[in-house]
Amino acid sequence: MIRFWLLGIVLLAVGITSKGCYTLSGVSIDPSIYKSYWVELFVNNADNAPPTLAQEASEALKEKIRTDSRLVLNNTNPDIEFKGKVVDYAVTFEAPQPGEQASINRLRIILAVDYTDHKQESKSWKQNFQFFFDYPTTVDLASVRQQAHDVILGQIMEDIFNKTFTDW
Repeated sequence: MIRFWLLGIVLLAVGITSKGCYTLSGVSIDPSIYKSYWVELFVNNADNAPPTLAQEASEALKEKIRTDSRLVLNNTNPDIEFKGKVVDYAVTFEAPQPGEQASINRLRIILAVDYTDHKQESKSWKQNFQFFFDYPTTVDLASVRQQAHDVILGQIMEDIFNKTFTDW
């Protein structure tokens, strides 16, 4: 009993006195280097994309970083910066049934993202990110569009966040 109590005190002391990187959800960000970020309004270059999608993507990335890190949004000399474009927004037919009828529609969104690390230039990158949402052919895209955007952008923002802060 006393061993467990002492072990608990030792672990608590180590946790309290630790300095350096902080971590949230397995992500380490050195607070002595990174304090601020900026997300420029994404540009919509996809022919079929709704006009609000670029803004949705920008806001989703801001929210992801705000909630999953301690970085502060700042458009004046940020430590890191994101720029992006919606490059593709397409619905395709998937899972053909006998008689060549599709039973599932798939909405796919592709975002091109430029990440600039103003503190460590070698960590900057450019990459495309994509994800999809499947829905029945009996359903109109307009009726599931917001749900589809939430799912797709949620996964893409997770991928961007992981690429940026865990370099996976």
